[in-house]
Amino acid sequence: MMRRRVLALVGVVALLLSPVVPARAADPAVTNGCVESVPEPGTTTPVKICYTLFKPATATTQHTVPLIFHSHGWGGSRTTDPAAFKAWLDAGFGVLSFDQRSFGQSTGVAHVMNPDYEGRDVVKLVDLVAGLDWVTKQRPGDPLIGAIGGSYGGGYQFAGAFTELRDRGATRFDALAPEITWWDLKQSLAPQEAARTMWLSILFAGGGTHLPPAVSKAFVALIATGGWPSGQAGRDLTAFFAHNGPAWHVSQGRKLDIPVLFGQGISDNLFNLNQGLTNFDHALTARARARSIFVGYNGGHTLPAVVPPGYATPGDPCSIALGSPNFSSLSIRFMEEKLLHKSEGLSGFGTYHLSTAVGRCLTQRSLTPNKRYPLGKIVVPTGAGLPVNLPIAKGPITIAGTPTVTANVYTIIPQSAAYFALSVGTNPLTARVVQNNTMPLREQRAAHGVRRTFELPAIAVDVPKGQNLYLTVAPVADMYAGQRGPLPGLMLLKNGTLSVHQVR
Repeated sequence: MMRRRVLALVGVVALLLSPVVPARAADPAVTNGCVESVPEPGTTTPVKICYTLFKPATATTQHTVPLIFHSHGWGGSRTTDPAAFKAWLDAGFGVLSFDQRSFGQSTGVAHVMNPDYEGRDVVKLVDLVAGLDWVTKQRPGDPLIGAIGGSYGGGYQFAGAFTELRDRGATRFDALAPEITWWDLKQSLAPQEAARTMWLSILFAGGGTHLPPAVSKAFVALIATGGWPSGQAGRDLTAFFAHNGPAWHVSQGRKLDIPVLFGQGISDNLFNLNQGLTNFDHALTARARARSIFVGYNGGHTLPAVVPPGYATPGDPCSIALGSPNFSSLSIRFMEEKLLHKSEGLSGFGTYHLSTAVGRCLTQRSLTPNKRYPLGKIVVPTGAGLPVNLPIAKGPITIAGTPTVTANVYTIIPQSAAYFALSVGTNPLTARVVQNNTMPLREQRAAHGVRRTFELPAIAVDVPKGQNLYLTVAPVADMYAGQRGPLPGLMLLKNGTLSVHQVR
């Protein structure tokens, strides 16, 4: 009897001293499948759009959950590992990740977010989700859904939501969180029809064979010449990109009336900050914008600017300032507040939160230009030569938003181009382009005093005491390398002004 008591006591002690292993959360149910979507032009065979669906273990017909859409960047494929979405599943969301048309297991040809193709693909997936009994419905056929993803994976969010708005009069998406995506695709790839050849080469290598053959051929011509192709090739490209972004939908009178968390790379030299700010300012209704947040960080599609030299400090101080370690975490909090109606303590709605070039978070309610600087006569070589750095103002000052230049432009040779940016330095020789971005002014014909107003790259920058703000005008820029223009010449700007938002 004594021996049994001793053994029992030893067992109790061993149990008390052994480490406690928490119960492992049940794995989500994972389903792979495909839906049938719009056939390619000239065919009757439905295109397959394939997906992976992650159902949280806690989701039932009695305990329904909202669902988050996710998709990949250009040239990629869907995510099939539930570990990638653990934070979302743990937060109480289901997730659907899908292959865009022509990528991964999906069939068809890439139309690059045309509402009649990729837009309707997304609608087919919303219809699928609307039939799941474990997804929360606001009314029959209307699931409670949000969306995440970056670049091409941000483009589908606008394509799907705007296509539903066009075809149904309202979208069934309840919140979006697009990152580093575009407002106007043609304007992004070739602003003023001057090709961002560095990025176009990368994009074509990653997925050029997925484009329609005529468009693929025209795309090669765009890369080879650096300028918009003439003749049929140019008409093919213009028609192909005509409807592929929020810009077209807004031109047709449509705006989204749902909250959006925007993430945009300020040092992104493909889909630059100008694109994100225009989405925030024009793609949403005033009511939706008041419930939305704009976060600009130094990241995204980033290549270092060497010609002319630029700078930026990588990082996302504004997500941190808003109480999250990164944009992904901020996205979860945003969706918890908008879809689960949890009080997450989020602030900064209807406001711009921008990382400065050196990594400070700058918050502004408006970025409307409030300061004009006169520009003297500017003469810059085109096609070859060194950049001109024109002094604008002494530090300390802070500039944010989209600067513009208005001037009379003179060129002798057609197809002349120069590249513009704001720079900071102690003198013209040390000036570096803010956040690695330039924008072109390209004259298709000889110009004789024609009045132009054009955008510079949108930025956020503190110019410290002892340094100066410069307007940089360069004859060449590495993001536009290989522009096959005319013989070197000159561009003259007269009677110019620079308009900026100067933080008071």
